[in-house]
Amino acid sequence: MDRLELTSRLSAEAARVWAHATSIEGIKFEMAPWLTMTVPRGAEAGSFAERFKDGTLPMPSALGRSWVLLLGVVPFDWDDMVLVELERGRRFRERSSMLSLRVWEHERVVDPAAGGSLVTDRLAWETRSPMMQTLAPRVVRAIFRHRHRRLVERFGET
Repeated sequence: MDRLELTSRLSAEAARVWAHATSIEGIKFEMAPWLTMTVPRGAEAGSFAERFKDGTLPMPSALGRSWVLLLGVVPFDWDDMVLVELERGRRFRERSSMLSLRVWEHERVVDPAAGGSLVTDRLAWETRSPMMQTLAPRVVRAIFRHRHRRLVERFGET
């Protein structure tokens, strides 16, 4: 599997960044304006969203299919989202399959740090086709660098 890790130092406290990272609005903010994701049915609000934020969601937890939309309108991939690990207020790990990727893993860790917090995304993937083996590392790196720039835009950098 290919792997990538990115870390950003943010000026906001870890609890505030965790609330952002576990909200639909936060995820959409990080991906905008280039991408957005639909919300799997049943995961948009209510008890699911609260149990994710407060760490009481049972693991593993299949969330359902989310469509990845280019510029908010053009569907170009989907993600059958499954949360496999969750540490309240600190960490989650998703292990899913996508149209383009046989295996997709995204772990986000939010830790307290002097002057704010550290956000680390650890990513791993296995492609479905030889063409994607060349393209996927560039695309994943570009998307997550963008997401980290957006985090710094929202919370500031230490």
